Amino acid sequence: MFNPNSYVLYIIVGVIIATVLGQSFFFLFRAVKRAKQINIDKDKIKKTIISSAIFTIAPAVSILVGIITLSVSLGVPLPWLRLSVIGSLSYETVAAGAAQSALGLSMGKLVDDPSAFVTIAWVMTLGIIMGLVLTPILTKKVQSGLVKLEAKDKKWSALLNDAMFLGMISAFLGYVFCDVTNLFRSDEWLIANGFTSRTSCLIPVCVMAVASITMALCGLLSKKLKVRWITDYALPFSLICGMASAIPFTMWLG
Repeated sequence: MFNPNSYVLYIIVGVIIATVLGQSFFFLFRAVKRAKQINIDKDKIKKTIISSAIFTIAPAVSILVGIITLSVSLGVPLPWLRLSVIGSLSYETVAAGAAQSALGLSMGKLVDDPSAFVTIAWVMTLGIIMGLVLTPILTKKVQSGLVKLEAKDKKWSALLNDAMFLGMISAFLGYVFCDVTNLFRSDEWLIANGFTSRTSCLIPVCVMAVASITMALCGLLSKKLKVRWITDYALPFSLICGMASAIPFTMWLG
């Protein structure tokens, strides 16, 4: 039987991640060497390295939460690889969930079918690989256009940036609200499509609301009470609170 936690997968993923870590250390050593050549103070170099290392802890916490979440269905190696090298936490969870749903699989059950596992891995990989393809082709043109727009009109430049960000968020909001219409479906339709509760479609909405409120509270603490450190940990706090709230919401809403 296929095992998503096979030691072979651990070895393959370990080699890939070790290669990426090797590249990171290579450029770190080159950067330190270059800094010394241009006479940057050693204490400043050390402080920069330490502060950068500390700053990575907050994103790493949220990534760890994502790996734990996905590992229930996909084992540890695949989520470890996807979220350690080039994956996006918000994208990977949605892509994996959509693929499993399309295959008729449950997010809470380990995928032991090799065909389904490969399909999910391809969905997670092909969707995000376009960033690698398009970045070297379009980034310079897009960036130069934004710089020119900002030079002409800073207000419209800010609005454009906000609009692009909201466009990205809207894609994920569609995933959250896509089943809300189940509230108005007939009992026969719900049973035929595998829904055990009419109100279960509200669970993602409620979880999102809890995560959003948590993020807003972190922002208020940072701005009003000057608790600056919480800014770096706002994302993992929101993720953890949202995931924790899913348990009582699921018990309540089915």
